[in-house]
Amino acid sequence: MCGIIAARVSDDATPFLLDGLERLEYRGYDSVGIAVRTASGKLETVRSVSRVGDLRALVAARADAAPASDARSGVGIGHTRWATDGAVREENAHPHADCSGRISIVHNGTIDNADRLRATLERQGHVFRSDVDSEVIAHLVERALGVDPDLLLAVHIAVAQLEGSWAIVVLDARDGRMVAAADRSPLVVARSDRGDFVSSDVGAIAEWCETFVPLRDGDVVELGEAWSWSSEGVAVPVPFPTASPFAPSALELGDHPDHMAKEIGEQPEVVAALLDRVRRRTADGSTWVGLGLPPFDRLAVVACGTSLHAGQVIAGTLRTLGGVPTDIVVASEVDHVVLTPGTLVVAISQSGETADVLRALDRLDERHPVLALTNNVHSSLARRADAVLDCHAGPEVGVAATKTFTAQVLVGVTAVVSALVASGRLEASRAAALVDELAELPERMATAAAVAADRVPLLATTVRDAPGFLFLGRGPGLPYAAEGALKLEVLSYRWAEAYPAGELKHGPLALVDEGTPVVVVDHGDPRLQWAVAEVRARGGFVVTVGGEGTDLPALPRRTDAADLAWGRSTAPWGPIEAVVPLQMLARELALQLGCDVDKPRNLAKWVTVE
Repeated sequence: MCGIIAARVSDDATPFLLDGLERLEYRGYDSVGIAVRTASGKLETVRSVSRVGDLRALVAARADAAPASDARSGVGIGHTRWATDGAVREENAHPHADCSGRISIVHNGTIDNADRLRATLERQGHVFRSDVDSEVIAHLVERALGVDPDLLLAVHIAVAQLEGSWAIVVLDARDGRMVAAADRSPLVVARSDRGDFVSSDVGAIAEWCETFVPLRDGDVVELGEAWSWSSEGVAVPVPFPTASPFAPSALELGDHPDHMAKEIGEQPEVVAALLDRVRRRTADGSTWVGLGLPPFDRLAVVACGTSLHAGQVIAGTLRTLGGVPTDIVVASEVDHVVLTPGTLVVAISQSGETADVLRALDRLDERHPVLALTNNVHSSLARRADAVLDCHAGPEVGVAATKTFTAQVLVGVTAVVSALVASGRLEASRAAALVDELAELPERMATAAAVAADRVPLLATTVRDAPGFLFLGRGPGLPYAAEGALKLEVLSYRWAEAYPAGELKHGPLALVDEGTPVVVVDHGDPRLQWAVAEVRARGGFVVTVGGEGTDLPALPRRTDAADLAWGRSTAPWGPIEAVVPLQMLARELALQLGCDVDKPRNLAKWVTVE
């Protein structure tokens, strides 16, 4: 889940690389580096185990010390790393070089046979400087160049020996040639009047390029005056470019303090735009008919993390409205899953590149049709699926998912409602009423946000010193409790556990002590009050999210309860708007604890390794 950027431009490539890396930093920020060809035909490599800001300072200092005769050229590569193989130290940071310093590479993915390749290369005299699997690629290219001097052929020979997943860019210092290759890891190339660019994410280059071409599995392309493109070793025409899905301004902070705040605030707008897209086609079943999928008797959701919680909401809606049985499959645990005939698989991944999800689909019986729910219709998941639903959430830079969760829920819920209408399990009039109810969601989300903005700062101060939190829900409210717990855990580094409220007395109640924060997602089930009473009896601090509340004018500093309420919802998909105050609570607590809400420790946005 690292980030790659490369540029071939007429002037110094360094500013493009650094700006691109800043936009890619959400993909991994354990270390960062660039390699730029100089006028003398050498590679200037600068790496740091800090953030891009630190790298900028190092690059500037290096420029001040360099002779004018060895200026940087317009050809370079960059990388921001999330450590999976090898510790976080400068030697393990990308770019990596061959023995001679002629070849430099950046890589995203996992080379499964790296140890075997490394041992062979070392026996042949190659000297490794890092502990990471990526470095073997540089030495494989070096070895191939010893047989034939053509870089493009050398990259073909190198990738033919790899097992696993890769997105790579190879730079030759001798002549400035640059070759990119990909297999089961995202990479795009683009051309504009500024030059040629390569990136893991089109958002990193959107400022300079209005169109892009995604590499497919097995593609190898050399950038230059005329691109040379091959697929699975066979020369093919350059694919037709695709328009960039968003404006460069979509990645900017504007007046917001951080990307998470911006993306939380965008949710009502995202929901309103999505409803405009799907409203009519949901109620008459045409959304589902248009997907061209066969009838199904059972649905299995395959996902991880936040996407799994969205899948639970979607599956619960299908069960409640249509009586269709469902399975919830944690993608990393797919080896222990058996699906029955007639099951439709719904695979959910924001990026469409989540390695565990893709691996799960490889392990499942191919007879099960796959519907992909993703925010990237050019992704590996989209290419693997039989049909695709686009979440249309726009770019999300904050590592902790916010608006993409809401978009997944809304797109998935409307899709299964449409499926029920198309299959005759739900009357069109009932579906129309449900869609009308969803139309109220943007306003409900805005109201929930206003309530939270008023009360969350003081609430976070009240619970700031708590070592851990419990989140409770029942039925349709439970996935939102789980999502709230995950957000708080990810951002504040405090433990947070979500449980069905009825399970409280079967174990988790032992965790409740004087002042223990217990967040209750109120979906209108009167039995929740039993759990609340049990918590209060043990001195727990109850925070109710949703419901009618007690209309507190302000949150007292010391009390045994707090309300974040805006009116009860009993929709079959649960209180979607509850996710807004849950996100805001997690963010505010993290900020008060001094945590980076956009870049939580040990995490990155796109989980492209298992």
